[in-house]
Amino acid sequence: MSALQSEIEERLATSEPDVEVLLAEVVSDPTHHRTLRIFIDHPGGVTLALCERVTTLLVDLRERYALEVSSPGTERPLTKPNHFRRFVGRRARVRTREPRPVPVAGSTSRRCAKSFTGELVGVTDDEITLAADGGIIAIPYSEIHRSNLVEE
Repeated sequence: MSALQSEIEERLATSEPDVEVLLAEVVSDPTHHRTLRIFIDHPGGVTLALCERVTTLLVDLRERYALEVSSPGTERPLTKPNHFRRFVGRRARVRTREPRPVPVAGSTSRRCAKSFTGELVGVTDDEITLAADGGIIAIPYSEIHRSNLVEE
């Protein structure tokens, strides 16, 4: 989790304690405009009014970024161990920081890949286990660059 995401979570904790920040990321477009994209969740669902309240609470960040606050949608980001635990049995796409060896289906050889899509079959405090690409792949959280659910 980034320092910026931690800061946003701390700021929302007092005013909107039921809001969970799933992901806060800074993205740049081709013209180098920087956008702070924040995906939030709430036990009662994410409404336009909730997104507006969160935007208002973070208004000072608009000096540095264009600000987007939205619901996670069907391909919600998975960024914390609890997110992965909640969705064991669902399909997810996980992209790693560095290529990892994976078995080649129907062969004893291995290839390297940075993106894996499959069923999330296990979660510990240190890693996730994904049934993907013809095998079971254990990926430590420290090696996950980005991950999200995949629509079934």
